[in-house]
Amino acid sequence: MTVRVVVADDQEIVRTGLVMILGAQEGIEVVGEAGDGAAAVAVVRRERPDVCLMDIRMPGMDGIEATRVLADEVAVVVITTFDVDEYVHAALRAGARGFLLKNAGADMLAQAVRAAAAGDALIAPSVTARLLATFAGRAPVARLVDPLTEREEQVLVSVARGRTNNEIADEFHITLSTVKSHIASLMGKLGARNRVEVAMWAYETNRV
Repeated sequence: MTVRVVVADDQEIVRTGLVMILGAQEGIEVVGEAGDGAAAVAVVRRERPDVCLMDIRMPGMDGIEATRVLADEVAVVVITTFDVDEYVHAALRAGARGFLLKNAGADMLAQAVRAAAAGDALIAPSVTARLLATFAGRAPVARLVDPLTEREEQVLVSVARGRTNNEIADEFHITLSTVKSHIASLMGKLGARNRVEVAMWAYETNRV
């Protein structure tokens, strides 16, 4: 299947570069572009893509608000720079499924798009660590509804280290559906909305 993508970034040269990189990847098609959040919402709702690659700082409706609006309609992957950590955190809380830096490279960008389209997420380990370190201690650690199983503890650590579902399946020699089941269970027990919040809990409780 071809993964259909909308690219939203207010800098035309950056947007053009992202479109060119993605367009050169096998199985990925860019079906729309947007220069701000409001335009991103409109293009996503018109084109119905699988993934929206979303910048944070954009005029008018920014990427955070656009992510909040679109999170239930499309897989949003945030792509930004380190100088906007707080905005990135807010976007992830708003429902973004992945997080990359603009210098991530073509391979990582394509992996993130494919992972998001498959219901997975790709967050570079160094990015995760930086993000979690920035916000460590700012919010209370969630209390577990039920204790974690040994396998859930193992999967928790792998998620916090930025592993994709496929990598976790290979690591523990289990099926992809079993990995997804463990992650769903983790989110339920932690009251987490996404795997980023699962990773944050792992760091806050010194699992990693």
